[in-house]
Amino acid sequence: MILHLDLLRHGETELGGGLRGSLDDALTATGWTQMRAAVLQQGPWDRLVSSPLQRCARFAEELGERLNLPVSLEKDLQELHFGAWEGQSAAALMDTDAEGLGLFWADPYGFTPPDGEPVSDFSRRVLGAVARLHQAYAGQRVLLISHGGVMRLLLAQARGLPREQLLNVEVGHGGLFRLQVAAGGQLKEVE
Repeated sequence: MILHLDLLRHGETELGGGLRGSLDDALTATGWTQMRAAVLQQGPWDRLVSSPLQRCARFAEELGERLNLPVSLEKDLQELHFGAWEGQSAAALMDTDAEGLGLFWADPYGFTPPDGEPVSDFSRRVLGAVARLHQAYAGQRVLLISHGGVMRLLLAQARGLPREQLLNVEVGHGGLFRLQVAAGGQLKEVE
């Protein structure tokens, strides 16, 4: 059976921009508006699953209450941990670690930010969580509220992109995408 998995990226955050990673920023008023607008006339969903970071979880709680849906938090669907780069913008990193940033952009699987989480570990973590969601909720439609990196990873897999193109996947704040997850973890994007 298929799991229908809708992906929603959190909206703009208070400290915005840069590599937020595991930093637990709150949404701005604009971020709340982006997320509320994204789900208008969407669904229906059977349940909501969210990253536990507040930029995702607070909206999931609000939406779950409004739609009377169960909400569960899944720590394995948190953003990539960027280590020493957390909270820094690409512009700032160009001044302090241009070589590392270039290597990361060229092949995020081949270069890990200092003290960061390797993308291969991140991939196993996220895909493992999605496999567990499939096992638990196959046949249902689930809204997953998460992060740009999580969504890029899942969309790149669904689109069959080479690993070097992971960071080329565009996912804006409040972006909503649809996937089908089949047994065995096969991902397919749905228009």
